[in-house]
Amino acid sequence: MSGDERHELSSSFFLQGKVPKEIQAILTETLGEYASLFATIKIWVAQFKDGYFSICDAPRPGRPETVTTPEIIDQIHQLILEDRQISAKSIAEQLGISREWVGSIIYEDLDMQKLSTKWVPKCLNADQKHQRCQSSEQMWNFFSSIQMISCRDW
Repeated sequence: MSGDERHELSSSFFLQGKVPKEIQAILTETLGEYASLFATIKIWVAQFKDGYFSICDAPRPGRPETVTTPEIIDQIHQLILEDRQISAKSIAEQLGISREWVGSIIYEDLDMQKLSTKWVPKCLNADQKHQRCQSSEQMWNFFSSIQMISCRDW
């Protein structure tokens, strides 16, 4: 039986008017070694008394988990395109995020690396490959449509 199911059982026993000791005894009798600990049941009962019956975690205040949003990635990419010699420290100061996050975004999300003081792509991404293929095809069509003058014709 999962923890969620034990939580649900505990809430139903609480609604029947049982106290934590009784709930723990019932669960131990029924589930044996898989029963929840008394301390856990006590915490759940305290939450039930406050009207909180959900098994999902409540949102917590504070700093977001990550600053790696598409907007931040685009801003960093734009700054690099404007000045390929810009430092990660300078980008971090301009955007108000840590230098470590900037480095992580540049290396992992933008797939770039510092090479001879310039940020360059490690390899072509899908859009760049597609653009190169289109350009090559256009050049091929252009040069195949014109007649080349050979040296033998002179």
